Amino acid sequence: MPDMNTGASERPFEALPPEARLDMPVQNLQKPASMEGRGRTPATSPSSIVLRRLSVIGSALALTAYGAWRTHMVMDEAGVSALGVIMLVLFIALFMWIALAFTSSVAGFCSLVTHGGLGLGISRTGPLPRLTRRTALLLPTYNEPPHRVMAGLRAIYSSLEETGQLGSFDLFILSDTTNPDVWVKEEAAFLALREQVGGHERIFYRRRHNNVERKAGNVGEWVRRFGAAYDHMVTLDADSVMSGQTLVRMADAMERNPGVGLIQTLPVIVGGTTLFARLQQFAGRVYGPIIAYGIAWWHGSEGNYWGHNAIIRTRAFASQAGLPHVPGKPPFGGHILSHDFVEAALMRRGGWAIHMIPALDGSYEESPPSLTDVAIRDRRWCQGNLQHVKVLPTKGLHWVSRMHMVVGIGAYVTSPLWLVFLLTGILISLQAHFQRPEYFGDTKLLYPHWPHVDPVQAKYVFIGTMVVLLAPKLLAYIALLLDPEARRGSGGPVRAAVSVLVETLIGGLIAPIAMLIQTSGVISILSGHDSGWNTQRRDDGGIPFMEVVRQYARFTLFGLVLGAGAWVVSPSLFFWMTPVLLGLVFSIPLVAFTSSRNVGLGFRRAGLLLVPEETRTPDVLQKLEQEEAQDQTPTLPDDALRALRADPALCQAHIAMLPAERRAGDPINADQLVGLVKLAEAPTLPDAERRLTVKEKAAVLGSRKGVDLILHLPES
Repeated sequence: MPDMNTGASERPFEALPPEARLDMPVQNLQKPASMEGRGRTPATSPSSIVLRRLSVIGSALALTAYGAWRTHMVMDEAGVSALGVIMLVLFIALFMWIALAFTSSVAGFCSLVTHGGLGLGISRTGPLPRLTRRTALLLPTYNEPPHRVMAGLRAIYSSLEETGQLGSFDLFILSDTTNPDVWVKEEAAFLALREQVGGHERIFYRRRHNNVERKAGNVGEWVRRFGAAYDHMVTLDADSVMSGQTLVRMADAMERNPGVGLIQTLPVIVGGTTLFARLQQFAGRVYGPIIAYGIAWWHGSEGNYWGHNAIIRTRAFASQAGLPHVPGKPPFGGHILSHDFVEAALMRRGGWAIHMIPALDGSYEESPPSLTDVAIRDRRWCQGNLQHVKVLPTKGLHWVSRMHMVVGIGAYVTSPLWLVFLLTGILISLQAHFQRPEYFGDTKLLYPHWPHVDPVQAKYVFIGTMVVLLAPKLLAYIALLLDPEARRGSGGPVRAAVSVLVETLIGGLIAPIAMLIQTSGVISILSGHDSGWNTQRRDDGGIPFMEVVRQYARFTLFGLVLGAGAWVVSPSLFFWMTPVLLGLVFSIPLVAFTSSRNVGLGFRRAGLLLVPEETRTPDVLQKLEQEEAQDQTPTLPDDALRALRADPALCQAHIAMLPAERRAGDPINADQLVGLVKLAEAPTLPDAERRLTVKEKAAVLGSRKGVDLILHLPES
């Protein structure tokens, strides 16, 4: 990319706007103290928020205390054993988790049915407000298919154009792509997009040649260099789509509420074709709102940030959200992977309000197509969330911000806790099976003491736990019935009920597999293994069956061993653990079944797992479907070297966007040096293609000298 501190006339191709070169460093901007507290709305006064938090958290604690008491009554009255104490402690930790989700969902249900979920003066309907400030849309991408990225941007651009306020928005493609073949295709797709929509003054591209700190570093670099030209920035993911009306209303809310630092939308999952993606899509669309409405209701201005589909005040982000490196080496040290939670906490610490507005529609994303793809993503998220252990002691953070991080940590820690809880239950049964009971002990009694586990109390605890666990789904279904449009869009009350049952059953079978996946991730991190940075697969390509067998055979084996152990101890224990054992033993066919596109589409044809966005597709999603179907990206050779040789205009633009050549004293790029030597020694282009590694090819493509050598290599 050209040095943006130089004049535009020095480069034949300009990738970023010249007006972004401001002398005022955005990282030094400070928020006036007078803005403190102005992010609250009249409906969420401090006393109201306190009462809301007391009701949600207090009710969860009360439920947990009651559940712990009933569980204690289940245990043997003869005394306290070490295993019994461990099991009770684990039960309290796990039950507190689902109790908080339950009480928050009850609050969300009440807010949803009373038409809450909006604030900051935002409306879903009516005339669009007129904007007076500039907003940048940032789309970081890392080795993503350029066609899908540009199709999403084209849909957003077209939707913004229809609002009549396109002039208030610029779009930035922030590439961290390391695959040289994808990199050149990105450039070609970007150039084609600008030509097709006439967005030369609105759409910009830059690729970082030093991918430090991943996505957070990518966005941070943009803020430092270009952020001062924009009042707000909207962060997107490569699969994000947002309607123009939603973007205008969000930007207007930021203009009218100067104390607000961030507004987070509730992205709706769309586009799922495999059964797994459709399960995620249905669960997110039906259960997601009451969860989101609930946390918005009691979080207030201490909300959270999910890393995408949110609008951020650039001044707030630049002055408060710079991320330090965590002390130590990866996986716990180094740059923070789950940066969004921390950025929100730091902005709130600086006095900026962080709001979630779940009732604001027009915000969309996609789901990974299989459990395997979720596992890859979850491994990175797990490491990032566990890093927050070192962030929690940071001075000045709001207690709700700390709670966000604790909940994020708990999302992964609960999996190994659940596993230990199951194993402890087996050990307690095993202990009772082999240990000789003390009928009289040291005290002289008229009657012997018969050690027992009260089956009636155990039944009550089980039923109570299932009610707390499943009630949010029932509340979500009731809320769906009360919304005529959502009810029709989900196939009607009967099909929606069947869909809830299907999602619950299949989700229950998948849960123990996910438990072991997350447990292995936690153990891997505690063992010092870094997750790296893997490209997220977003298509619906199936997974070969033998690959599924290779990956999940260990879960099947574990399920068989666990089941055999439970049966030896007690047949009743075996049947009690059947739901867990079924998911593990049949993990291979279950993963293969849910990863199938044909199965997923079969459910859709049957009218199951439907969501309103696919029965009555919103305009911006229709635009996305049209853009993906048309595929207006240029047809080029798959190899980057041949692509540059085939398109002189692309080659010229590529050269114009390269960084300045290395000067004396600059660090030496070893891959580039080796790659240039190989190119100089290669007699033909095919020889060069065979000799260069991926890193070397990317390095030489980042050098004008390397591109010149490529252009002058004979074809054969």
